[in-house]
Amino acid sequence: MNARTDALPPAENELALTRVFDAPRPLVFRAWTDPEQMARWAAPRGFSRGQASSDVRVGGAYRACIRSPEGQDHWVHGVYREIVEPERLVMTHGWLDDQGQPGPMTLVTVTFEELGPRQTRMNFLQTGFASTASREGHHEGWASSFEQLVELLDQLTA
Repeated sequence: MNARTDALPPAENELALTRVFDAPRPLVFRAWTDPEQMARWAAPRGFSRGQASSDVRVGGAYRACIRSPEGQDHWVHGVYREIVEPERLVMTHGWLDDQGQPGPMTLVTVTFEELGPRQTRMNFLQTGFASTASREGHHEGWASSFEQLVELLDQLTA
């Protein structure tokens, strides 16, 4: 049997999400780069954040564990490719398998657009998915995480 994996067409291998936050752009940017703040939002609802490390500089790496409600650990890792505070973050994003080996990598680009002194539009783009199932799973996870980001920013601006 001849097995073959076809790449998804460009429009199908990307995930684009946009959120508007009632928070200043520097605060939203900091929520993406401060490990303590990320621990409060950067996992789907019901998951908890475990160990995490990040070296927020171009070429710096990050690695974090999220734990499922069933107690299973999932490790994510990547490298920061571009940091323009408070406008833009670009980083690789991939999961480690049960043996700690890296899987396919995607590229995440997040831009932060100031809509006013207390409002920010975040444009999130993740590209390079190997399958529709992977893209859809990430859509669910990021959407849930961004709901928690709304809650964190509401607390920080109250």
